[in-house]
Amino acid sequence: MTDGNPVILIDDDSDLLKATKQTLELAGFAVSAFSSASEALAGLDAGFAGVLVSDIRMPEMDGLQLFDLVVDLDPDIPVILVTGHGDIAMAVKAIKDGAYDFITKPFAADRLAQSVWRAAEKRRLVMENRALREAAEQAQEGLPLIGQTPAMERLRRTLRQIADTDVDVLVTGETGSGKEVVASLLHRWSRRAKGNFVALNCGTLPETVIESELFGHEAGAFTGAQKKRVGRIEHSSGGTLFLDEIESMPPSTQVQMLRVLEMREVTPLGTNEIRPVDLRVVAAAKVDLGDPGQRGNFREDLYYRLNVVTLSIP
Repeated sequence: MTDGNPVILIDDDSDLLKATKQTLELAGFAVSAFSSASEALAGLDAGFAGVLVSDIRMPEMDGLQLFDLVVDLDPDIPVILVTGHGDIAMAVKAIKDGAYDFITKPFAADRLAQSVWRAAEKRRLVMENRALREAAEQAQEGLPLIGQTPAMERLRRTLRQIADTDVDVLVTGETGSGKEVVASLLHRWSRRAKGNFVALNCGTLPETVIESELFGHEAGAFTGAQKKRVGRIEHSSGGTLFLDEIESMPPSTQVQMLRVLEMREVTPLGTNEIRPVDLRVVAAAKVDLGDPGQRGNFREDLYYRLNVVTLSIP
């Protein structure tokens, strides 16, 4: 018996169920046997990689009703129906509707085993094709990260490993190397994916604007603030905040950002109200912030607060 060849077997005749289970196990299948269709359905999902073999005549739910439910779940799961002579017409109709095969009682052990082997091979090919399509879609989503060099493979592997952690991440790389793609993949592959992915380029905003953009403000907080604005930090609560070109962040804003990272709370301009935030920060820099010569006026303590995990894009 091998776990790589799963079969779900259903028959309300306990003696026949036991005998058929033994036949299939001797043929090399991992058999899960059930005396009712409802019991079998309880543990079945679209990820099932094997074959379903069911008697037609059963109380409560018969094999044809079971087949219809399996088709709704995943039409590519092979279903083999075991029939009495009086059920052949129904079995033929089920074949037209997509059932893989039907076998009449009494049947030879080899007849059943051969049918199950063919069905298992078909299911294996279906599952392999699905896995390949999924891999292709993931590669398409992360198009700028396509590449088979050891450095790119390490980067993809690391992204998968840290995506579902809540650590802040510092991404370094030249302009156009894909830093925002890395940040969006970290968000998409994490449990925060249902939250907002909020991006802000610190190098494109003047000092007079960036504080309001990040922390938000109340109406009347300053000249021109006619209505309340939720800042990018608060908007990203429950999701991911991506700060690009963070080396360009003004020193005064760096102090406030450091407090956000330490306390996980924000105070919008024009109010003393402290609002807790649940965020993960991914910061990107095109210079080496660990090098004092390149860091310039970027705060060392903020660098170390962000530098929990550093990813370098080749």
